[in-house]
Amino acid sequence: MRINLICSLLLIIVFNACAPKTSEKNVDGSLVASPTESKGYYIDLEGVGSAEDFYNWSSDRIPMVSAHRGGPYPGFPENAIETFEHVLKYTPSIIELDVAMTKDSVLVLMHDDDLERTTNGTGEVAEVTYEYIQGLFLEDEEGKLTTFKVPTLKEALLWTKRRALLTVDIKSSVPYEKIIEEVRETKSEGHAALITYTFPAAKKLHFMAPELMLSVTIRNQDEIKRLEETRIPWDKVIAFTGLAERPREFNQALHQRRVFTILGVLGNLDQSAEARGDQIYASFIQNGADILATDRPIEAAKAIKTLAPSQSSKSKYFIK
Repeated sequence: MRINLICSLLLIIVFNACAPKTSEKNVDGSLVASPTESKGYYIDLEGVGSAEDFYNWSSDRIPMVSAHRGGPYPGFPENAIETFEHVLKYTPSIIELDVAMTKDSVLVLMHDDDLERTTNGTGEVAEVTYEYIQGLFLEDEEGKLTTFKVPTLKEALLWTKRRALLTVDIKSSVPYEKIIEEVRETKSEGHAALITYTFPAAKKLHFMAPELMLSVTIRNQDEIKRLEETRIPWDKVIAFTGLAERPREFNQALHQRRVFTILGVLGNLDQSAEARGDQIYASFIQNGADILATDRPIEAAKAIKTLAPSQSSKSKYFIK
């Protein structure tokens, strides 16, 4: 049942009571919290609207985090559905994930070209079969082997419905056609946005799939002009403003076009927050960032939750 958010809480708690209760263990026997045993903070777009509606900026927007590579933490490796669930135990989040393609053209979640850093396998993703990848386990960022498997893009798209918004980072070896095909096949157009790094790529993707939202790098006034020259409608754009904080006036220029801004705090700005205190995340939001793309989504979300408006038109997207 959907209810409006009537207080300054950023999040609405959702308990997945119908899911089976199981416990996961790492290979060494240590327990990992099972997402099916946990409360979750979810976003629902089904029957309410779409990503286009959600990303239509307004002054009562709810500031959010985007979990870079899904938000890995100790025991929870990058680009794993269990990791996405772990983040959603603490905060609603946009989930940023990476897609590569196997030798037999299966789309899997993987950031690197090779398998060695994130799995117990070897070789290039593009040179092995999906059958081989199915036999592997993911490792966390400390190199600890888990019991978690490499997901396919299709599994992630199906999982995310009524849970989170996705941004899909497409590796250079993956044909756009394959991504669009799976988004359409799973009817994920309403909650999956595609990440682009150049204006020609954004223009090509928009031509191929005009219904999809695009994350486009826009860091200055010249790049605002270049986006407008592509004739991609602003209501199909989320502006990734780079890895350095932008002037308030620049963020306001994007807001005037009703565009959400994503500030990449991963890297130096996340490190600054660790060193100087997490309140720095709140200052980024106060300066006009709407979404913080971060390697520390749980900490960043905690720091910005008090900045949510007491009443928001976006509240309808949070479900109980």
